[in-house]
Amino acid sequence: MSAVLVVDDERAVRYALHALLAGEGLEVLTAAGGREALALAEEHEIACVLTDLAMPEMHGLDLLAALHALDAALPVIVITAHGSERVAVDAMRRGAYDYLPKPFDNDHVVAVVTRALEAHRLRLDNRRLVAERALGKRLVAESAPMRRLLDAAARVATRDVTILLRGETGVGKELVGAFVHVNSPRAARPLVRFNCAAIPGDLAEAELFGHAKGAFTGAHAARRGFFAEADGGTLILDEVGELPLGVQAKLLRALQEGEIQPVGLGRVQKVDVRVVASTNRDLLAEAQAGRFREDLYYRLAVIELVIPPLRERRDDIAPLATELLARYADRFGLAGLHFGPGVLDELVRRDWPGNVRELDNTIARLAALATGDAITLPDLDAAGLGGAAPGTIAAAPHEPGPAPSAPATPPTAPASDGPARSLRAQVESFEASIIAAMLEETGQNQSEAARRLQVSRVTLIDKMRKYGLHD
Repeated sequence: MSAVLVVDDERAVRYALHALLAGEGLEVLTAAGGREALALAEEHEIACVLTDLAMPEMHGLDLLAALHALDAALPVIVITAHGSERVAVDAMRRGAYDYLPKPFDNDHVVAVVTRALEAHRLRLDNRRLVAERALGKRLVAESAPMRRLLDAAARVATRDVTILLRGETGVGKELVGAFVHVNSPRAARPLVRFNCAAIPGDLAEAELFGHAKGAFTGAHAARRGFFAEADGGTLILDEVGELPLGVQAKLLRALQEGEIQPVGLGRVQKVDVRVVASTNRDLLAEAQAGRFREDLYYRLAVIELVIPPLRERRDDIAPLATELLARYADRFGLAGLHFGPGVLDELVRRDWPGNVRELDNTIARLAALATGDAITLPDLDAAGLGGAAPGTIAAAPHEPGPAPSAPATPPTAPASDGPARSLRAQVESFEASIIAAMLEETGQNQSEAARRLQVSRVTLIDKMRKYGLHD
């Protein structure tokens, strides 16, 4: 819940306004001066501020300017003494939402604050709608953690600084990065995405910064890199922690100097790019372990936003599931497909370790297997959501299913030779089934699967090729 912040150096005024607004069911924070108020505004989700003008530590007009530097859309109501209407008009010209004369009329205070809170809510919703139109996707943010995140993302979007998005696999980091872009002054310029985990380390430099013709075997023509493609706009670096240390040094230079040097080219090129990086790792811990450059971490994390996992924003699960079902019903030509009684409650109870990506996969499976207009609780069991492995279609009730302890063997795993099958073949079959399950669980994210299996990404790729598990 967003809070109302009351700022006044008189304790009696703070107490009276706190009691009045809290009595209306609002969350209220109080501060005795401007510096304390700014600290609270940095730490909390503030939807409205009431501030006195004549305060010894910081004048109310200076606080107004500082608050609007944090969030230009934040409604600030100034409190004026009797006869100070001219000062109030000046405050309105400087961006104040409204003013309250002393002594207060309680009904008037409540009415002004209510209007300010509604105006703030409408501005946030408008930001989201603009982003949804630009992205072609609905941004679901019914939960308080997600609304706080998008509010913070919209605020920092207008400041041309590097942003690091951190969160578990599948939480929607790339979508939040795109949200930042469409709310920034660079919205009319290119938005370019680069998945640092999808390209082998020796090619990442050429992909990011470009290369000259003949720079290496296979470079039959010069190519612009992703930085050049994003010039003037925003570059999203997904899974930035996967970049090799050598490429990290060149990325640091690009961020610090605004210069890139394509592979095989003897001169540098100037670029103007805002970078939004994302990771599912603790990059500071990675830096302390020597796996990531500490100076690059601080350059990337000028602003660090943490995207909460789905289990910490359960209010988003039902609207997300409903939105996804409508999307897949339209794609599959299943008009009228909806959730039956109890299904959404069951989906909300689940923890979704794969987050939004896992929920998306699940809803697609439910829609694909739908036999009627409604998805029912038995359909969850039939789609493998009653305890079966993700993606596994459960056997019909009258058909005996496999023993729970028997690992599922993917079609590409070595075939059984019966009781005389060698130990090595059985071990390989079991290993293949574990890798296949982990890839499914991580949404085919090889880097995350390798991390969870505690092997290198190269080892994982070798085993995927061996067992025919590559895409």
